[in-house]
Amino acid sequence: MTLRLAYGTNGLTDLRLDDALSLLADLGYQGVGLTLDHMHLDPLAADLSARTRRLSRTLERLGLTVTIETGARYVLDARRKHGPSLLDPDPDGRWARVRMLVRAVRIAADLDAHAVHCFSGVLPAGVEPDTAWKQLADELAPVLDAATGLEVPLAIEPEPGHLLATLADFHRLRRLLGSPEALGLTLDIGHCQCLEPAPPADCVRAAAPWVRHVQIEDMRRGVHEHLPFGQGDITFPPVLEALTDLTDSGYEGLICVELPRHSHAGPSLAEESLRFLRDFEGGPYS
Repeated sequence: MTLRLAYGTNGLTDLRLDDALSLLADLGYQGVGLTLDHMHLDPLAADLSARTRRLSRTLERLGLTVTIETGARYVLDARRKHGPSLLDPDPDGRWARVRMLVRAVRIAADLDAHAVHCFSGVLPAGVEPDTAWKQLADELAPVLDAATGLEVPLAIEPEPGHLLATLADFHRLRRLLGSPEALGLTLDIGHCQCLEPAPPADCVRAAAPWVRHVQIEDMRRGVHEHLPFGQGDITFPPVLEALTDLTDSGYEGLICVELPRHSHAGPSLAEESLRFLRDFEGGPYS
């Protein structure tokens, strides 16, 4: 089965959203990882509902499906990267992140998205890890309620440097929450190379029952830097074989190229990335 490949809009921030989507459709991508941010689809905009309806029509016309991503650096706080998080010391800050995630779930439902991506945030200074884990579970509860009600999976991403950084951390959170059906996993292949003890292909197979979204890029061991394919340490044929097995076993989401620091070369890298993945996969390149 051919993988459903997508490209993240956080790697196309120099393009208008309509131009970015048209580019991806023209290249032959089947989907898009849409980061909610001020330059594309601003989750705080007064006209969000109208813009979401218009986007739904555009996606349908272009034949693209979507996963909603919430990793915009400064969408909630103009001075703190990814702030406030679900672990923010300020309860009002945590609630701002919860509100945005609930809004993201509603946007995802309106766009018939595969999932909503999210992350934990870093452990604040002076906070005990056990306290932070309980707080993370508590703050995610209303988001999971919204996701359950709208039948949109919430896919939390293990992020290097965050409280929830590894696959083992994902399972810790899942157990804390009582293994809710709505809680799934965003599996980032580069992060597996960066942090996990097992090779990325083995991570795909081990995480398969919980995967709701996949991000892919190259990366070096121990260095959290998203790299174009061929510039890191990952051996991709076994990874793509594992992802094909994942798709054949029922995964219906996207495999989304994640190059958030390469917007300056976004259009050319989108083309090169698709060619790289299709060549290794052995499928057609459009």
